[in-house]
Parts: sequence; C-alpha cells; structure tokens
Amino acid sequence: MQTAPLFTAAFTALALSGCVFAPAQPAYATPPGVVYVAPTYQAPAVGYVWAYHPHYGWGWRHPSYGWHRGWR
Repeated sequence: MQTAPLFTAAFTALALSGCVFAPAQPAYATPPGVVYVAPTYQAPAVGYVWAYHPHYGWGWRHPSYGWHRGWR
C-alpha cells in the first residue's frame, strides 16, 4: 500500500492550512511639522486607517465612509 505519500500529502495540507494574518502596517503618514499621536482606542471597523485631519487632528478615516465620528 502507498499510505506514506498519502499521509505526507494530508499532513502537509493540514499543516499549511489555517488562518493567515497580514502583518500590521503603519497606515499613517505624518505630515511635516505634525507630531504623531497614537490611537487611544481600536479602529471602529475594518477598513479604517489612522490619519491626520488638518482641523481636528488625528482620527480614524475610512476611504468610503469618511471620518469616524462625523468629521468633515
């Protein structure tokens, strides 16, 4: 019987399957002359990035929905 190759293939597939997490990437770009302020709470939803607003300062911004908490 050829159970060794089948077992090896099944074990390899099982070992390589699972969740894949992307490494955290800094999604902010500090403008010149602006001091970076770290977020004090988690992103409100998927897709929000930590960004600088010229009037309000640092906050969460989504490319489609805009600023969290209604900044304009």
